[in-house]
Amino acid sequence: MQRRLLLSAAVATPVALSGCASQSIDGYASEKPVLDLAQYFNGKIDAYGIFQDRSGQIVKRFTVVMDCSWKGNEGVLDEAFTYSDGTTQRRIWRLTKHADGRYTGTADDVVGTAGGQTRGNAFRWNYTLALPVDGKVYHVDLDDWMYLIDDRVMLNRATMSKFGVRLGEITLSFTKRAP
Repeated sequence: MQRRLLLSAAVATPVALSGCASQSIDGYASEKPVLDLAQYFNGKIDAYGIFQDRSGQIVKRFTVVMDCSWKGNEGVLDEAFTYSDGTTQRRIWRLTKHADGRYTGTADDVVGTAGGQTRGNAFRWNYTLALPVDGKVYHVDLDDWMYLIDDRVMLNRATMSKFGVRLGEITLSFTKRAP
């Protein structure tokens, strides 16, 4: 009996731990085209997205019109959201580009400072969002990954969690308008 328990534990442990593994930004270092946030997020960008809960059900659809500009290493991403239920929201990111592809950023509904890094065609961005739900505000963590497809299109996938428990996922497609 004890041997079966040990065998079960030996088999279950790698399976359980594999759920904790995450991708590394360094794995994208050689991917092309190379993402330069200041170049991509400059001008007008349209985005289309969904939020899926833990079960995979789409609970919100939305569009975003972004007006983005940079002066040196400082960028402003002015985002105007329109949700499928008719509600609207605005978020203004203030980004700073640092050495080695690192970025920091703030926005009014972001708790503290967001941090991220680019490698190759990818950008990983982590932050805590103050999310209003039914008259209360919850602090949720976002692990945000963006992948440059070409000079106009970028895909974005973010996992939203609280206390390490996955609440849902956000998927976005960005399309940069022609100048």
